[in-house]
Amino acid sequence: MSKSLKEGGFEPLLNPRSIAVVGASRREGKVGHAVLKNVVEGGFKGAIYPVNPQADSVLGLKCYPRVTDIGKPVDMAVIVVPAERVLEVAEDCGSAGVKVLVVISAGFKETGVEGARRESELISIAKKYRMRVLGPNCLGYINTSIGLNASFAHLMPLKGHISLVSQSGALLTALIDRAPIDGLAFSKIISLGNKADLDEIDYMRALAEDPETKVIVLYLEGINKGEEFIRVSREVSVKKPIVALKSGVTEAGARAASSHTGSMAGSEVAYNTAFRQFGVIRAESLDDLFDSATCFATQPIPKHRSVVIVTNAGGPGILAADACGRLGLRLAELGAEITRRLREVLPPAASIHNPIDLIGDAKADRYEAALKILSSREDLDAFVVILTPQAMTEAEEVAKLLVDFKSKNPSKTVVASFMGGVRLAKAISILREGGVPNYETPERAVKALSSLIRYEEVKEEQLKRLREGYPRYPIDRDLIREILDRAKRDERKFLMPDEVCEILRACGIRTAPTILARSDEEAVEAAEAIGYPVVLKVASPHITHKSDVGGVKIGLLTPAEVKLAYHEIMASVARFMPGAAVYGVVVSSMAPQGKEVIVGMHRDPQFGPLIMFGLGGVYVELVRDVSFRLAPLTRSEAVEMIMETKAYRLLKGFRGEPPSDVEAVVETLLKISMLSMEFREIQEIDINPLFVYEKFKGCLVVDAKIWW
Repeated sequence: MSKSLKEGGFEPLLNPRSIAVVGASRREGKVGHAVLKNVVEGGFKGAIYPVNPQADSVLGLKCYPRVTDIGKPVDMAVIVVPAERVLEVAEDCGSAGVKVLVVISAGFKETGVEGARRESELISIAKKYRMRVLGPNCLGYINTSIGLNASFAHLMPLKGHISLVSQSGALLTALIDRAPIDGLAFSKIISLGNKADLDEIDYMRALAEDPETKVIVLYLEGINKGEEFIRVSREVSVKKPIVALKSGVTEAGARAASSHTGSMAGSEVAYNTAFRQFGVIRAESLDDLFDSATCFATQPIPKHRSVVIVTNAGGPGILAADACGRLGLRLAELGAEITRRLREVLPPAASIHNPIDLIGDAKADRYEAALKILSSREDLDAFVVILTPQAMTEAEEVAKLLVDFKSKNPSKTVVASFMGGVRLAKAISILREGGVPNYETPERAVKALSSLIRYEEVKEEQLKRLREGYPRYPIDRDLIREILDRAKRDERKFLMPDEVCEILRACGIRTAPTILARSDEEAVEAAEAIGYPVVLKVASPHITHKSDVGGVKIGLLTPAEVKLAYHEIMASVARFMPGAAVYGVVVSSMAPQGKEVIVGMHRDPQFGPLIMFGLGGVYVELVRDVSFRLAPLTRSEAVEMIMETKAYRLLKGFRGEPPSDVEAVVETLLKISMLSMEFREIQEIDINPLFVYEKFKGCLVVDAKIWW
């Protein structure tokens, strides 16, 4: 945030005390009329100033020719004039001391070059006067807690505790229209528009401090400042849950990448990694987004992370139990005492084990008896209550009972799945009004509940990461800079194999002795210098899979074998990849065999260095036993990366084999992370294979590439 907003807090941004509507119109059907009408009718208690030089009054309020004519403090100005007039109005607002501009007007960068120029000038004016800008080209801003509807949405949403930040205004209008039907209740609704100034990061920071917000909900189409987004997400997620839906992440438009890491690190992988690593709960659909949000807004976070299912039908209970299993939730163990008491009050045909099946003729009193017994245990604090409409079912009475149960047990989390339509409408309405979220299916109820249970884990994880910090290692920065500058002077986008090894060694990563040879004589000289046996590999930035094109010869013991291998490699590469640039061969020592793993880095355009670890060798892209994290890495994150893969089973000692030096792999990941953060021109790193030896014997880079 700017210094002025830091000094004054977030109040002008979230809770303005006075509003000017610039472009307020007397004519119905005009956006300026709709916005002012919404501000007036929403119940806003602050000062409202219509601004229009062609009118004396609008909707019974005195109208001013310009903002500077108001003569009183204005926190927020909502601008609904043609794009051509916005810059003039912005200057006027700046002169009047306005703190925040909400620019609803379209006609900026979304329209082309001229619009982009106008948008840039708008932000220059705002910076000059230390104003902040929401938009332009946005729906507006809504704050139900102060009765402010500074938008052209056609109705005021229900008041609640969900704060929604959206990059799509059209989506917001649809959601606002749908919200009363779905029982969605909001605290703040923010339409970002073009994000010329204020963006999702600014509002995440602001909403983290907002007492009326219990959950921050994001609809994102793109993140411009990815590295700042993830840093702020980690800080905010320990205060408030963040639930996000990201559209447009299929791999249809993924670019071709040079490295194994790049080929597997598409947009979907990057977003999944960013959200999971930095505390954002990712929704898979709009239903999922608001199912979770409603649960967060109305229910406490369960402390004990196990679920009790109560149902009047066996099938839906099993569906709920299956959903728990898929989502990694435990079904609570009821114990002998609870099951004994349930047996005393339930009919013989009922199931007294979790899921608890009250059977089809259950009336409200049977639900009440079961819940009363279950509530006696403090550790049973997360309930999924299912009801299907059968002939004897007292749906409305059960709904009232659940609301009462929730009122008497505020620390317990209760979600319902009243499965039906017309017959259950009144009961579902009772649940919503009473603060018990209802879901059409048991699976949706369990998934919403899982977000709450997962959030407690997310919060603990982010607090741990914030305390842990990032390890530092000594590196030879001058040498690395010299090598990169040399490649830049030579106009190469890749580093030569010997340069790659120098950089890795400068970071404290052990590599096999390596020499680049451009002829068969140089290859023999290199082999003599290194010592037999040696390995020859083609040196080409265009060949990722060397063995596929006959580009590798191993176990060479004599000068004659080296010469022959050199010519065989050149002939084979010329046959299979005639267009590839070939710079000779890499001669390296024949390293003792170790467990083969891969370590890589691909610089994601949104989030920065994406680090990969997995099972290495020639089949890495076929097996795809890999995990990803964004740099910088903590030590715990590096360990988790390894443990998530099948490679970890191999490293810790499979079928009686001695354990490998996992700590050496952890340090390699941390050093690659640090290198990636310090030298941002490095785009991709591919270490494959990295040989890992027995415990305390370290690891060795056998082959590696770097593109910058």
